[in-house]
Amino acid sequence: MAKNIPFVPADDLSKLWRAIIEFDMLQPGDRILIGLSGGKDSMLLTAMLAEIKKFSPIPFDLACYTMNGMFAPNFPKQELVDFCAHYGLEHYSDDVDVPAAMQGNNNSPCYTCAFFRRGATNRRAKELGFNKIALAHHNDDAVETFFMNVMTTGQLSTFLPVTYLSRMDLTVLRPLLYYRESEIIELVKNLGIKPLKNPCPYDGHTTRQDVKEHIAALNDMYPQIYDHLAAAMRKQPKQELWPEKPDQKELLKKFKAFWHSNKK
Repeated sequence: MAKNIPFVPADDLSKLWRAIIEFDMLQPGDRILIGLSGGKDSMLLTAMLAEIKKFSPIPFDLACYTMNGMFAPNFPKQELVDFCAHYGLEHYSDDVDVPAAMQGNNNSPCYTCAFFRRGATNRRAKELGFNKIALAHHNDDAVETFFMNVMTTGQLSTFLPVTYLSRMDLTVLRPLLYYRESEIIELVKNLGIKPLKNPCPYDGHTTRQDVKEHIAALNDMYPQIYDHLAAAMRKQPKQELWPEKPDQKELLKKFKAFWHSNKK
């Protein structure tokens, strides 16, 4: 690519810059390892971070990492290496036999795969001297996680723009959180990025996919529900929620105090 042609046009980077600046994602000397799956989201994140690296007033190093989950025999290693080389980036990868790890495992396939992917990425980042990991979660991912947690655990939680992993001394960044998935699809198409086929046999048949479809159906009935879910992920100045649930010891203490409050 000619030097005067940007990897990503400046107008398409505004939401990325906003996330980076608003959430203080960059510090001088950062070494950031991108989790590159070969899908549209992580490929776009790679192109975007490679572009802003040229102009950022805060210098940082950048490289990519892929965990081959061994779901298919032909891991596209060379395609990933070539993709990264196009942006002047080094690519690293490891093979982890996730299907074998699933045998006799009562956890869901997605949980098992995510567990090994996180572990492999974190380990490689530390070995290579990176202090931050960039993941390609977008706004739809955050809203779906928030909705899924409410439904399945009763918790108001989702992943954060910046997460510090104290045990590993690594920081996880999610710079794409202001982009909707539809925007990413359009940007990838316009930039001519060719996502690789997802080898996961469970692709499209997950709880997350069900949640995505539920939100889409609800959005047909209540057109503002997605925006309201996104707003609910933010801390609010006037939240009217019940206080934290007391543990048994604290509750017993309150009961005793209540029944003895008027005795002399």
